[in-house]
Amino acid sequence: MANLLVAEGHEIWGTSRNLERIPKIPRWHPVRLDLADPLFIEAAFNAALTEAGYFDVVINNAGAGHFDPAELVPMATITSQFQILVFGQIQLMQLALRHMQTRGEGLIINVTSLASRLPVPFMAAYNAAKAAMASYTMSIQLELGNSHVRVVDLQPADIRTEFNQGVIKSAQANPRYDTKIARAWEVAERNMKSAPTPDLVARHVLRLVNSVQPPPRITVGNAFQSKIAPLIFRFLPQRLRLWGLKRHYQI
Repeated sequence: MANLLVAEGHEIWGTSRNLERIPKIPRWHPVRLDLADPLFIEAAFNAALTEAGYFDVVINNAGAGHFDPAELVPMATITSQFQILVFGQIQLMQLALRHMQTRGEGLIINVTSLASRLPVPFMAAYNAAKAAMASYTMSIQLELGNSHVRVVDLQPADIRTEFNQGVIKSAQANPRYDTKIARAWEVAERNMKSAPTPDLVARHVLRLVNSVQPPPRITVGNAFQSKIAPLIFRFLPQRLRLWGLKRHYQI
């Protein structure tokens, strides 16, 4: 996303916990940000805002994942998932909204996930956090009314990134779940390898940035995951949704 936006002439303030991970590219300004620390979030945003003067667009794109049975997932993992994927991003969105409402315009893109509607087995905290962020985004959209500050829920399906390499997996063996976990992970890895590249998401983000009336929600991914599956699931009873997902993940 940042590479494409910089190529289009935009100035980018890109964040990471480790500034060495941010490429040294003209018009790409590194900002250290740790979403696990609420005080850090406000300080980082204000410092970047002081340097930039104003922001036209803010993109919430932080990610973190886990792979555990919902029955056994540690509370520390659940807390961490919600801090990074919900609480920290809401705080950043609120800071951006105050700034943009004062200016009278702006765009916020919250990158949630198709998993908020089609959950991935053994990622219950991730699914729930993404669903919470999607719901919070829709609530903000309701309340803003005719404001010229737009908020978009961008829901990627599988996108070929290094996300799976960073997923925290349980080290404890459990005979009731081990076979299912192995099968589901194999499907998740196969889906990732055949998924579209991040360029697809970047092009959609550029369209949103250039749009006068961006849609409130878009789903990005291959045709089946992003268009056909959500349409089918919308009309299926919960029993059939569960059956379909179990078959897909071979559990």
